[in-house]
Amino acid sequence: MIEGFEEWTGLWSYAVLIIVLGAWGAYHFLAPKSWREWAGTGLVQSFIIALYAEMYGFPLTLYFLAGILPAETTLTHSSGHLWVTLLGYGRTGATIITIVSAVFILAGLLLIVKGWVKIYFLGDRLQTDGVYGLMRHPQYTGIFLLIFGQLLDWPTLPTLVLTPVIVWLYVHLAQKEEKKLLRQFGDSYTDYRQRVPIFFPKRDNLYQFWTQSEV
Repeated sequence: MIEGFEEWTGLWSYAVLIIVLGAWGAYHFLAPKSWREWAGTGLVQSFIIALYAEMYGFPLTLYFLAGILPAETTLTHSSGHLWVTLLGYGRTGATIITIVSAVFILAGLLLIVKGWVKIYFLGDRLQTDGVYGLMRHPQYTGIFLLIFGQLLDWPTLPTLVLTPVIVWLYVHLAQKEEKKLLRQFGDSYTDYRQRVPIFFPKRDNLYQFWTQSEV
């Protein structure tokens, strides 16, 4: 058994604050309309709750994995960096992983917000520039990067279970949306789909994106 469980009090005020902010951000910037979009946003919110309830509340994953964690593991906040705890990377390793994960998280948030701005302010016309010149579904790519960054920094059993479900749902949702866009925009969307990948950019798309004056 990991030492310190009997002393665990948690930081639930932090958990509640971040969960509330995460819920607002998810429902505001993903702006769900159809039931599939609501389901996807609900799963993302479940991911946020599961993550931060453990990060600042009760460390359920550490409790269940107590039998396989190193014997010297103690119930401290730093032990929640599970890859570091399991592989013994130490403080330096934890810092590096946190920085790398932050890059993915920030990139994901940026794509989600920029995708929302394009749709919200430019209406229902076909979007093909800015982040939509990099990938056809930048907000979904942002979700994938955000989730990957969080799992890299602070994996938990519930979020590991939720991740493939979220990815499957948004891939399926993107395919549904593509059929609708093909009916709506016809050849224009066919040409756009041939030039721009669905989730992750090509090298040429990245170069064009960075050389454009409008981002």
